[in-house]
Amino acid sequence: MIKLLVSPWATALISAVMYFGATVVFWKTPTLPPRPNLADSAAAREKRNGPSWDFINPEADQLIAELQVEKKSLGKKEQELNDLTARLQAERSELSMVTQSVRQLQSDFDQNVLRISEEETANLKKLAKVYAAMEPASAATILESMDDASAIKILVFMKDSEVAAIWEALAKKGPQQAKRTAILSDRLRLVAYRNNTAK
Repeated sequence: MIKLLVSPWATALISAVMYFGATVVFWKTPTLPPRPNLADSAAAREKRNGPSWDFINPEADQLIAELQVEKKSLGKKEQELNDLTARLQAERSELSMVTQSVRQLQSDFDQNVLRISEEETANLKKLAKVYAAMEPASAATILESMDDASAIKILVFMKDSEVAAIWEALAKKGPQQAKRTAILSDRLRLVAYRNNTAK
């Protein structure tokens, strides 16, 4: 019997029996998944065969989400730009009003202030010397017939004592001329020229 057990055929037979025995012991019958319902299967097939936009694609969903965020951001920026445009429009209109106000003030100032140009200076100085050399009453009579601007331009280049004598003579000619003397003296202080030689 030992001879029989040592033979290669016996070893092969014992090995085969052990293999089949282990297979039978450890064998598990696989459970099949339940068969899908025919209606569900048809719906799945239809969905699978449907239009491409019905498919779920995570990348497309991510792109759509990013586009929605970008759209909200653009909407916010557009609102900020609209607010900025409205603010700039308000500031522009306010600046326009201030500019018009400054122009009006400049116009009023130019009407009240008499300007003497460099070209006029030499001739006006000569005339001032002539009127200063005259009797105050005669100079007052001549100034009485002049317009206010011309009279003031001449008086600017005269000394204060000469101007005072002419005004006194002009004021003595009546209330109308006294009033004109007051107007001339008021406008004389607004002349845009400094007579540095007058004392």
